Amino acid sequence: MPHLPQTDRSGEPIGRAALGSTTAPLLESPYCRRCRRGVSIHINDLGMVTYQHANKRGDNGDHDPEPVPVTEIPNPIIECDFCSAPDAAWIYRCANQFREHRRVTARVISVSDYRSRHAAARVRRTDTEHAVTQAWGERCATCHGCADLIEALYGLIRRVVDALPAKLTRGKHLVRVRGELHATYSEVFDTLTPGRGRIIPGHPLGIWPGTEATS
Repeated sequence: MPHLPQTDRSGEPIGRAALGSTTAPLLESPYCRRCRRGVSIHINDLGMVTYQHANKRGDNGDHDPEPVPVTEIPNPIIECDFCSAPDAAWIYRCANQFREHRRVTARVISVSDYRSRHAAARVRRTDTEHAVTQAWGERCATCHGCADLIEALYGLIRRVVDALPAKLTRGKHLVRVRGELHATYSEVFDTLTPGRGRIIPGHPLGIWPGTEATS
């Protein structure tokens, strides 16, 4: 679940009950059968469930996702959910994460401001409506570097910001991006359960303390 900042996302997570009337089962930790990469879950305001490739770098744009549980994928390509580094090493558990994306429906400006400023008129009110809810799940995969910082929230945010494209963090964007990352990651850290699972070949959901790897 790549937690990159979204400008149309509300700052607060929403619960499973807010997903509308969908009765479609949501796959546990979905991955694409074809490219072996992570898939994200999207639910629109009609309750329709769709799946999209979580990787946005363009190397899986030649096909639609074929979602199945990660446990059905041989040798899945597991990337860090924070900085997108390859070969994630650890799994953390938290509360099931849902994020609401909204679309702008109207921007209201005053007539007098428009007459004096035209295109530079200040927006007095922005109206939005629900576009889609993204279900992140309750597991976070991390690389060694991010795992070392998992309890140091600001260190993790700094690491993720450094890995983002410059256009997202240049100038005034930096403060907004840091704020959005803080809102997202705080919810994860506040609900983390003790321990972490070790990702090894054949066990994409991790081997947890007190359990043994079986072939």
